[in-house]
Amino acid sequence: MRALVFAAGRGERMRPLTTHTPKPLLPAGNKPLIAWHLEKLAALGVDEVVINTSWLAARFPEVLGDGSRWGLRLHFSHEGDAPLETGGGMLHALPLLGDEPFIAVNGDVWTDFDFACLPRAPAGDAHLVLVDNPAHHPHGDFVLDAQGRIGTEGPSRLTFAGIGVYRGALLAGWRDTVAGDPGTPPCFKLAPLLRAAMARGAVDGQHHRGDWTDVGTPQRLHELDSRLIAQRPGADPV
Repeated sequence: MRALVFAAGRGERMRPLTTHTPKPLLPAGNKPLIAWHLEKLAALGVDEVVINTSWLAARFPEVLGDGSRWGLRLHFSHEGDAPLETGGGMLHALPLLGDEPFIAVNGDVWTDFDFACLPRAPAGDAHLVLVDNPAHHPHGDFVLDAQGRIGTEGPSRLTFAGIGVYRGALLAGWRDTVAGDPGTPPCFKLAPLLRAAMARGAVDGQHHRGDWTDVGTPQRLHELDSRLIAQRPGADPV
């Protein structure tokens, strides 16, 4: 199984920390944020990971190497000077991801979610992990019903964790879903495609009730780093 880690963003809300370091490479608990994902993916049996890059792209192979320290093969999907957003980034990376379902995870989140709880393939086009709404996102994103289906309308909305399993078919017909001119190469968000798939009943998911942090500000990174170091004193950096 292969995986995609979204790591192309500029990290503008994290400045000045991201002036010289891409956000997924910022340290949390004595290792880069992205390393936590790579460890989990390797433990799951994933052997190839695609990392999409744009801002400070050269820093990723400098820090991560070829992935052999985790038993992985890393591929870097460079998008140029401007990130292609999640949808465009996934489309750009598809040739490296192959024809089988793949895991995709945001490189700027941290979680204790066990990736072994993910299905090997979604029932439809996508399987998403949802979490309780954090204070900075109180209204959530999607609704998870009792049958595990995910939709856009209803009470008790949850927040998308930035973790999922996808089929490449989710991107089929993307031009009919994405509004406006996406440019060349196409730059567009994944959310409209997910909402369209939800409307046809092709998205299911699960609710993770454990620890999850969207590392979107220096304060949240500092809080996460302090907590992880307290839990793992003396841990060796990666």
